[in-house]
Amino acid sequence: MRLPNKLHSYDESILAKFPVVLSLLEKADISVYLLFSQLKNHFEDVGEFVEVLDCLFALGSLEIMEETRFIRYVDRNTM
Repeated sequence: MRLPNKLHSYDESILAKFPVVLSLLEKADISVYLLFSQLKNHFEDVGEFVEVLDCLFALGSLEIMEETRFIRYVDRNTM
């Protein structure tokens, strides 16, 4: 996991990818495959994409809907 530090700037870290992913998830629920296919030019590889999804899930910003296998943005203002 690449976090900002002396060697890596914020723009090179995975934290800079959070808004890119969340901006698409705010619009509609989407499958992981479709999300990656739309954003693959923002990531070095699929591993970096999965790290971003893992972090967002751990932070409670997205949830997995098991019945449809889509991921959904968790809007804390509507809870």
